[in-house]
Amino acid sequence: MSHPESRPATHPVTLFTGQWADLPFEEVARLASEWGYDGLEIAASGDHLDLERADTDDAYVASRREILDRHGLQVFAISNHLTGQAVCDDPIDFRHQAIVRPSTWGDGDPEGVRQRAAEDMKRSARVARKLGVDVVVGFTGSKIWPYVAQFPPVPAAVIDAGYEDFATRWNPILDVFDGEGVRFAHEVHPSEIAYDYWSSVRTLEAIDHREAFGFNWDPSHMMWQQIDPVGFIVEFADRIYHVDCKDTRMRPANGRAGVLGSHLPWGDPRRGWDFVSTGHGDVPWEDAFRALESIGYAGPISVEWEDAGMDRLHGAAQAVRFVRSLLWPQPTASFDAAFSNQA
Repeated sequence: MSHPESRPATHPVTLFTGQWADLPFEEVARLASEWGYDGLEIAASGDHLDLERADTDDAYVASRREILDRHGLQVFAISNHLTGQAVCDDPIDFRHQAIVRPSTWGDGDPEGVRQRAAEDMKRSARVARKLGVDVVVGFTGSKIWPYVAQFPPVPAAVIDAGYEDFATRWNPILDVFDGEGVRFAHEVHPSEIAYDYWSSVRTLEAIDHREAFGFNWDPSHMMWQQIDPVGFIVEFADRIYHVDCKDTRMRPANGRAGVLGSHLPWGDPRRGWDFVSTGHGDVPWEDAFRALESIGYAGPISVEWEDAGMDRLHGAAQAVRFVRSLLWPQPTASFDAAFSNQA
């Protein structure tokens, strides 16, 4: 029996810089290169990427490129998670002041913050195009997340209005994305307008399934909600625009540890679940990577480091090795064709 030819694994493995914003961009690039990453998912945080400056200063954009080139790295996506959170959130409060840039916070007037955050999301599309990137990863925020417990009772009209608010605020943003030829990859995540399967369906419906809006597949928050992360890939095959690789471990049920976390800090063993180093948790990674291949996903696999129980300098190096172990060569010939050539 002849064997099908194979092609090399093509997914670049990148490091998301959001959890490294306390370090200079130059230092993160150096570390990622030494660990063997192909590139970075650059967060608009710290000194990593100043969107306001990049939007008007081509020399600054060139300086980001020069750092990447010097360390043999590429950029396949940028992130504007923190600003995106402020576009739809209600209330806007001290939490947002802590995560958005001072120019976005301004005088703290809630509607003003939302409007400035929306302008920064538009800016992220323009900067992405300047960097030669066609995906911006981020959050949307949500006017209706405070009502997720549905008690006291919440009329359906309130939820409907929340999705209408999302569409009203995000359609003008997505118009700019369309104009730049850039797509927005929303991370399905608690506190967002799309946080599970059905809310993702409704979010797409709210914006008439426009192509500029898709998903960043990050299975970690699906696991503790008991959502099948592999099924999500298959169901939303045409909307998986980016992949973040972060693992979750569900702790054995003991009658005390609930999935909502009890306001316990990350890493506390009393929690019902926690983030762990990539590959050591409960995400079915092999099935997920096979599903990504089956839908034709050709983008990067970006490692997002959030394990409170392991030093990140050790863990990030371990993570890239784990991801590469799953990126085996894919067949170029179909099995039907291969079997038809049996001796």
